[in-house]
Amino acid sequence: MNKLFSKLVIITSILFWVLILYYSVLTILGLIFKIKERNDERKLVEYPSVDILIPAHNEGIVIFETLDAMVNLYYPGELNIYLLNDNSSDDTGKIADYFAKHFKNLYHIKVPLGTPKGKARVLNYGFSISKGDMVVVYDADNQPEKMALIKLVEKAVENEKYAGAVGYVKTINMYKNALTRMIGLEFMVFQLLMQSGRWMLFRLGSLTGTNMLVKRKVLEEVGGWDAYALAEDAELSVRIYSKNYLLPVVPSSVTWEQEPEKLNVFIRQRTRWMQGNLYLISKIIKDKNMTKGINKFNTFQMVSIYYLFVSLVIASDIWFVMGLLGKIKIDYQIPLLILWFETLWIYVVQIVTSAVVEREINLKNIIFAVLMYFTYAQFWIYLVLKGYFLQMKGSFKKVEPEWDKTLRF
Repeated sequence: MNKLFSKLVIITSILFWVLILYYSVLTILGLIFKIKERNDERKLVEYPSVDILIPAHNEGIVIFETLDAMVNLYYPGELNIYLLNDNSSDDTGKIADYFAKHFKNLYHIKVPLGTPKGKARVLNYGFSISKGDMVVVYDADNQPEKMALIKLVEKAVENEKYAGAVGYVKTINMYKNALTRMIGLEFMVFQLLMQSGRWMLFRLGSLTGTNMLVKRKVLEEVGGWDAYALAEDAELSVRIYSKNYLLPVVPSSVTWEQEPEKLNVFIRQRTRWMQGNLYLISKIIKDKNMTKGINKFNTFQMVSIYYLFVSLVIASDIWFVMGLLGKIKIDYQIPLLILWFETLWIYVVQIVTSAVVEREINLKNIIFAVLMYFTYAQFWIYLVLKGYFLQMKGSFKKVEPEWDKTLRF
């Protein structure tokens, strides 16, 4: 038994090293891409028309600041802003009416009742009543920087193969408490360095759900958003790549987003994300057309994260606990200890590197980077397992996915 378990541990260690190497390469390439990114404007002779879609349901707490940021965006072409009010019962509508009265290019659109509930259905409605050449999505809590939009547009028109462009999402309430600090540090790694690294290595970007642009003709070709997808951005990305388009990453296009300040809100939000990604993986498995071309890498990464990596982490945790209890002895302590310290070291270095790039480096953030490995990163396993359970439960009962709106503060 010990010999068999020892072999399994060695295999697990090798697979861990491969994944660690892969994400280390992405981090390095992302850093290079961010440093080399051009920040100069690419003046166009004529700017295409743009429609901004903002899905909103009971967003009265944040919507004023969001709409204020939208009307202050710099864009020399035709720009129309659609606040898609999904049957709000608070003062979202009143605030939208105020802005619609004072800005002729901002429209308060009341979305009809319908199913399934959620962001994707609302976006499809907004897409159906708008007409711009470019469709840009912002969440209702977003405050994009003044030049964010024009940078997305200028990148998208560079190449006919570009289906649109993907910006960078930063945490506006990062220093509110320990949880938001950890989320903010995480976003610096995965929204900035990892996204940029994947683009540099594979020419593979991924729509982020906000601060993202898709050409209208591409949206029409793929049939808009999947109304049943809880991770509608990732699902749309895969279908776009299946049509041999590309989604370039534009780190200098920045929007500021509010993140959950309470653990229960964070759990609900991330569980929805997990369910959405698991739904997407099952959809990819069923539809072979979604694994064409560059999507092979996209599929590999998703499967490696939500199945292989999770399995490896659980296996290593079981080994660690059994070792502490003296239930099993393994003769390969040195390589495993090296692996453990390497994993911790690389995780911390990734966070610290991204903090340096974003000029957010300080002693407290370095300490949090270490603490995150033992807390925030491990908590991710619970979220994935919960996502598995809810996804299987929904499949067996054949019920529509439930959109759990993130509460604002």
